[in-house]
Amino acid sequence: MIGDGEGTVWDRVGRPRRDCMCYLGPPSTLMPIGMRKSPDVSPRRLSDISPQLRQLKYLVVDESIKEDLKSSRSVEDINSASIEERILRITGYYGYQPWSASCKSEDRVRENVVGTTEAQASAGAAGAETASDRQKLHCCIRVSTVQMQKALWGVAMVMCVCSSWAGSTQLAKLTFKHFDAPFTLTWFATSWNCLFFPVYYIGHLCKSPERQTPRQRFRECCRFFGDDGLTPKVFFTKVAPFGLLWILTNYLYLQALRKINTTDASALFCCNKAFVFLLSWIVLRDRFMGVRIVAAILAIAGIVMMTYADGFHSHSVIGITLVVASASMSALYKVLFKMVLGSAKFGEAALFLTIVGSANFVFVSFVPLILYFTHVEYIGSPEDIPWAYLCGVAGLLFAFNILVNFGVAITYPTLISLGIVLSVPVNAMVDHYTCEINFNTVRLIAVFIICLGFLMLLLPEDWDQCIIELSMKLRKREEPTEGSGEAGATTGLNWRGRGRTSMSTFAH
Repeated sequence: MIGDGEGTVWDRVGRPRRDCMCYLGPPSTLMPIGMRKSPDVSPRRLSDISPQLRQLKYLVVDESIKEDLKSSRSVEDINSASIEERILRITGYYGYQPWSASCKSEDRVRENVVGTTEAQASAGAAGAETASDRQKLHCCIRVSTVQMQKALWGVAMVMCVCSSWAGSTQLAKLTFKHFDAPFTLTWFATSWNCLFFPVYYIGHLCKSPERQTPRQRFRECCRFFGDDGLTPKVFFTKVAPFGLLWILTNYLYLQALRKINTTDASALFCCNKAFVFLLSWIVLRDRFMGVRIVAAILAIAGIVMMTYADGFHSHSVIGITLVVASASMSALYKVLFKMVLGSAKFGEAALFLTIVGSANFVFVSFVPLILYFTHVEYIGSPEDIPWAYLCGVAGLLFAFNILVNFGVAITYPTLISLGIVLSVPVNAMVDHYTCEINFNTVRLIAVFIICLGFLMLLLPEDWDQCIIELSMKLRKREEPTEGSGEAGATTGLNWRGRGRTSMSTFAH
């Protein structure tokens, strides 16, 4: 049908028709009469082609046209298509031509290609998920293996730290029965620190791929003191004060062992952790933590109760005072080291302790001589010196310091600190069988309170957040379990319903 511009529509055989308002031919040749031209931009909503939608009411297809176009499947498509598809076919949006067999074949090919692509994509996604799951599994196994190794090393480290600290304490107590010279023993044990750097260098040769000479390693570690290295000014301002604090810490602790038993001494020395927190909070402006304040209060309460346990006798009060002073010196050493020198690597720490031991051997050797000639720490003859006891105490203290300073390379620092607090019950058991000690209720409560405060100080700074995350994970694990139980019950009901249906169908 062809329009003449006056409202008359002519069909292909020349008959005028006025009951058909459109031409069912290619939209590129003739446009429907009275309809708007297709926009260049494809419509996004039906409201964009609302005029064509209103004109669809007057769409009538004659039987003669159906016969003429019987070879084409456009009429059949129109009758079986939805309203939206009719509009798109009539108006020619998206370049859709239903009468074109090539278009349909292309659509089928596209559908097949899309289906194949989707299948390949799904297969690829499944393969990627499987690969990622394998990688996660390998990573988890690797991480769990590393953690297991650290845990096993930690157990061994706890036993070594506990035995070395408890052994040095017990052996020092036993040494004073044969050699009553606490400062000489302190000087002798501190001089063993000269071996720190040689031991570290042996480990460096065994483990490091880049081997350096001792002089090269020494110079590299000296950078810890500044750009100029170890100068006399650096020595007297940054090394000598810490050497003095080291000697005071050990001397006061050994002096206290002459007054009180090893159980009380080892328990009271655990208070140094609380003193470190208080000094760090005041001097270094560290983060305030309520749980550590509570731990510090428990430590102070334990000190008071420990003093009250023996009835405020002179020997016990002096011994407790000496141990508390030793713990305070130890805390001051740690805080000042962090404030002045910062954090040190293994080689730098080994060099620092070696310098402290060397300085002690060179500059403090005159003090034992003065004490000997003044008969304060008098020794009858060199043959009377129990060298086995002295070397045993010095060796155990040296091993303890190595474990404390370098043990973090193979295990967790918390486990190392746990070994210190476990030395308290070990010393209590030894004291119970070797000496007469009264473990009354007050002393037991005091020891328990101090150890509890020490353990509370081992909590990390974000311990509360860790507990919250752990509780959330546990809740998430419980929710899928409950959901799977409910799903299983529902599935069971469905299966039973299906069984009944099939049986009734078979009966009929």
